Amino acid sequence: MRTRLDGQAQAALLFLLGATVLHAGLTDLHLRYVKAGLRPLLLLAGAVLVAAAATTAWYEWRRPPGAREPHRAPRVSWLLTLPLFALILVAPPPLGSYSAAHTGTALTKPLGFPELPARGPLRLGVGEYAARAVHDDGRHLRDRPISITGFVAASGTDDPYLVRMSLNCCAADGRPVKVALTGRVPPVLRPDTWLRITGTYTPRRTKDPVNGGPIPYIDVVRAEPVPAPRNPYDEVWNG
Repeated sequence: MRTRLDGQAQAALLFLLGATVLHAGLTDLHLRYVKAGLRPLLLLAGAVLVAAAATTAWYEWRRPPGAREPHRAPRVSWLLTLPLFALILVAPPPLGSYSAAHTGTALTKPLGFPELPARGPLRLGVGEYAARAVHDDGRHLRDRPISITGFVAASGTDDPYLVRMSLNCCAADGRPVKVALTGRVPPVLRPDTWLRITGTYTPRRTKDPVNGGPIPYIDVVRAEPVPAPRNPYDEVWNG
């Protein structure tokens, strides 16, 4: 069965879509779907859609009433509005321990490593620590206090993982980078709990049971729960 969909209704749908995209781009909502670097493109796309809606509405308003010919479209076409409301009202959670446990590590060898401070503790991302530990043999990590932050995931063994998901483009292609924990690991760890780990480099490694990729260890000295970060994804050390 078909219904009539006039230009004003089309303009309203375009405006709703553009406003939704702009809302996502102007808030942290877009971080649930795409990497932060794509925010300008989202804002541009939203602005173009809103402009298209305004142009359509103006064109329809200027046309004589008798010249307006509504288009016939299936009634089901109105269901296109449902994903828009879902985007606004029900944001999906970020990728977490379930995805990490069922996806192989994304750790690859980077083109190079930036300079580290010559002294003092090191505050590194999970991906940077893993890349330096595996592909640089921890040369600049030895005998240095190291702090990394990520969420907990089960490993299938007695040693849990600290994980950060990396993105190439969007959450659909998110893959984990994993660091195994040894040393003073808390006896009870809940998956998806965010921790700040303070520890030291160890040459010990294991293999990811999913894809056989390398997973380095960190020797834990202290572990403390922390709130989930504003952007839960690691967009720098993703190979």
